[in-house]
Amino acid sequence: MIERLHVKNQLSFKEVDVSFGKGLIAFTGPSGAGKSVFMQAILSLFGQSEANASSVEAVITDKIELEEFGLQSDDINIFKYTKEKSTRYFINTQSVSKKSMSEISNSFLNSLAVRDSEEFENERLITLLDALVKEPLHVEQVKEFTQLFLEYKKLKAKLDEIENKERKIEELKEFASFEIAKIDDVNPSIGEDEELMSFKRSLSKKEKIEESLEKANTLLDFESSVNEFLNLVEKDSSFFDESMNELRAIMEDERDRLNTLEDQDVEALLERIEKISSLKSRYGSIEEVLEYRKKKVKELEEYENISFEKAKLIATCKEKLNVLKTKSKVLSQRRIDSLKILNQKIDSYLEMLYMPKVDIMLNEVELYEKGCDSLHVELGRVNIKKISSGEYNRLRLAFIATTSEYLLDVGGVLILDEIDANLSGKESMSVAKVLKILSKKYQIFAISHQPQLSSQADSHFLITKDTDGSRVKLLDYEQRIVELARMVSGEDVSSEATLFAKKLLGN
Repeated sequence: MIERLHVKNQLSFKEVDVSFGKGLIAFTGPSGAGKSVFMQAILSLFGQSEANASSVEAVITDKIELEEFGLQSDDINIFKYTKEKSTRYFINTQSVSKKSMSEISNSFLNSLAVRDSEEFENERLITLLDALVKEPLHVEQVKEFTQLFLEYKKLKAKLDEIENKERKIEELKEFASFEIAKIDDVNPSIGEDEELMSFKRSLSKKEKIEESLEKANTLLDFESSVNEFLNLVEKDSSFFDESMNELRAIMEDERDRLNTLEDQDVEALLERIEKISSLKSRYGSIEEVLEYRKKKVKELEEYENISFEKAKLIATCKEKLNVLKTKSKVLSQRRIDSLKILNQKIDSYLEMLYMPKVDIMLNEVELYEKGCDSLHVELGRVNIKKISSGEYNRLRLAFIATTSEYLLDVGGVLILDEIDANLSGKESMSVAKVLKILSKKYQIFAISHQPQLSSQADSHFLITKDTDGSRVKLLDYEQRIVELARMVSGEDVSSEATLFAKKLLGN
């Protein structure tokens, strides 16, 4: 239940702070006063409409399961959004996305626009029919069927994927083999690229190194002279000997390296460097080249095994499909047996609403999550797409009432925008009576231009608009009489209209 609502800067509403009670809540007022705008503020708070207000906040007293969204739930939950440069949503000061806000609010808030077809969606109708089946395990067995169907669907999707691959398997095998052969032709090893580049750098400096080594070699001719000098001046020559020995070792290593380079096939070396560079430019590092080869080898193995996997999947899918068909027939028969009860229950509400009888027919369709049944609704043998708006809305109301009776312990919040539009006074009163039944479970926000519905409300709010903007006001008994009379006769309220308004209120 929405206990309190605060709206700031919602189009013509500068600021509204209003509290609500349980039951049926009517909103009336002249055309253009802002009734739909006010309802839009509520819907925008819950992520179900575009946000226009700078902020909207509501206190919700229903128990709401927030843990699955990573949020902490309280006995009283504060929903809020603010809009400055961007729109932000909060529940109990915890930030949430618009999508999450919408998903959370769907658990307790239902909004019916002028011609919404949500009540007649097949899945919702099947769920309602299943609730009337007398077999105690039926609903659980429908859930088990759904799980089994989803498992079958996954297997079928995998089979379709394999068959799709199979159609171009030869092309895929050829490509994988080509990629493997291209890498095997080079057969690179980890670190080889760095070693080859080192060789290449040495080759580029080979002549300069040889020339420099030749010059450095003349230093050895003066080694004895240096030792003689150090002895004459009575200095320790060990440091010099060590340095010369180290120099000889370096020079010897470099001669060996030059001899190795001399024996190297330069053309082959450069060609291999080019091949490895080509692989690296295509696949990345040598590690990534070898990893890619592993992947292609695995793919090739999968392609070779695809026929075996396909045969196994075909058998499994066939087995599961047969089980699904058997189970769906059982579910269908129970639904057929219960269809008369659903028709009678809807008809009981339609009779209250001065409406013709409904025809709900069960047709067999391709297997899906709920079985093989599809429900089709007609009103007085007429397709519901062809009935008037007034009939359509009252039919919806009958389905909502039946759903509330069989599926809901607590209904949450129901927002109705002119559910009694284009109805006569008698028809409008019948709608009000059904809403009174629904209001035992739902908190209902109903915009109305009809005095009959408004007179049955547990609380009645008047929305007006002047040069300073729109306002929302809770009416007391006397004010309700005035407003109901206005709705009957217009701005010039007659004494007859006032008497009629009092009669509607029970006086």
